[in-house]
Amino acid sequence: MSRKRTKYDREFREGAVRIVEETKKPIAQVARDLGINEGTLGNWVQRARAEREGRGELSEADFVELKALRAEVAELRMERDVLKRSVVLWVKEATR
Repeated sequence: MSRKRTKYDREFREGAVRIVEETKKPIAQVARDLGINEGTLGNWVQRARAEREGRGELSEADFVELKALRAEVAELRMERDVLKRSVVLWVKEATR
């Protein structure tokens, strides 16, 4: 006997994926709690992660690291420019 396929709306799917990601509970447990197939929820989670990676969204840790790296790059560029100017002045003094 075949079962009728259940259609879940986008809001339900997104909510289920959010539960998995925010609570860090296993997909199987969340699927049992919601009364849906484990494989179905696994597909939703996998698809959501792939979409997020494809869009280039950064996690909170990546964003913090990016901000720190940009600040470091700015500081290193400033130091480089100061060294360039001091070399120019040193060469001018040496050639007088």
